[in-house]
Amino acid sequence: MFPYFLYYRNMEEKEAIKAFAALAQEHRLHVFRLLVRHAPHGLPAGQIAAQVGVPASTMSTHLAQLERAGLLRSWREQRRILYAVDTEGIRQVITFLTEDCCGGRPELCGYDAPASACQGPASAAGERPAAPGAV
Repeated sequence: MFPYFLYYRNMEEKEAIKAFAALAQEHRLHVFRLLVRHAPHGLPAGQIAAQVGVPASTMSTHLAQLERAGLLRSWREQRRILYAVDTEGIRQVITFLTEDCCGGRPELCGYDAPASACQGPASAAGERPAAPGAV
């Protein structure tokens, strides 16, 4: 295998580890799950802090870490900063976890390809229902 591809794979693993580390803390996991429930619209930072029961200054640190890990995105609306889950970041983490599913044959697990892992198995009608627990 070419060294470039090994390097790329290592970077991918480092990004996945960063995402897992961001979720490996009680308040950040709570924030992530809260924002999954409010996807795709998200919530203002102050409302997130109030619902999680964490001071705003502490919450900003947690939100920043989740955003750096690629799990959240933020934007400004007038004086408020809103946060929502980054569905592409979540899809990448799920793909990372399932890309070697069934010995590299994801169709055995009901998936057409690793990138479709969070879309679930194809239905008889050709539609793609979400997999249980998928975001």
